[in-house]
Amino acid sequence: MKTKILGLILVSGLTFLGCQREDLGSLADEARINAKIDLANDDVSDIVENAYDATAADAGGRGLETANSQTNLPACATVERNPAFGTPIQAGQTVTKTIDFGTVGCPMANGNVLRGQIIVSFVYQPTAASQSINYEFVNFYHNNIKIVGNKNFTRTFVQGLPVVVMNMDLTATFPDGREFTRVGSRTREIIEGYQTPNVLADNVYQVTGSWTTSYPNTSVQTSTITTPLLVKMSCLQVNKPLLVQGVITFERASRTSTLNYGSGDCDNLAVFTLNGNAYNIIIGNP
Repeated sequence: MKTKILGLILVSGLTFLGCQREDLGSLADEARINAKIDLANDDVSDIVENAYDATAADAGGRGLETANSQTNLPACATVERNPAFGTPIQAGQTVTKTIDFGTVGCPMANGNVLRGQIIVSFVYQPTAASQSINYEFVNFYHNNIKIVGNKNFTRTFVQGLPVVVMNMDLTATFPDGREFTRVGSRTREIIEGYQTPNVLADNVYQVTGSWTTSYPNTSVQTSTITTPLLVKMSCLQVNKPLLVQGVITFERASRTSTLNYGSGDCDNLAVFTLNGNAYNIIIGNP
């Protein structure tokens, strides 16, 4: 009888450990998915903010902006503007930009591949303390992940530095057909490099915020940036993802897990942790 009980305990223990490994692997896969959506958000934020900056840099709307004024775009991307480039813009006039990455895949400097269009619109207000920018996606893919939804962010200045609050309401469809819906907000502020506007590589951004993600099985996960994320543009020089530091904490079905992006190195690694068990994941474009 003791032998049977011991055998039952052993089998139960192995089953429990197997479930733990399966649970950890499943949740780690979801953390990887979240990281890929985060990368898309950061790329889009950078593209849209720079689209606005390129127009704002033309003080007085004198028509000096050109299709090449946005310096963070690869040569395979094109930009059209309404009013047309070269046309002076009046205060209070709506500006619309269509950023087109083509249909076959346009590689960014960080290795992420984009296709489709991002349409950016805002009211030109060169002296306003706060600026609202809207953008939408047209057949837009980030590393073969289709992004759908209308988004906007508000750009203000705090102690002389721009702070961008992004309101998210989007759906990401992965190549295997799974759909994930994300609703929430992220705040991004530049903490280094603002004084050198013509040099992108020295920019460092800090990101905070929280959001919910709905999964294909109808479950919902809450994500909170518990240690501010750092985005280092210098990682472009080594073709690595720009998220290099910070921690996101996930809450789902009474379980808590974390995703740690590291200590600032330009790499494509992050560590997912659940119940003290760590799982290394690779982020970015495979």
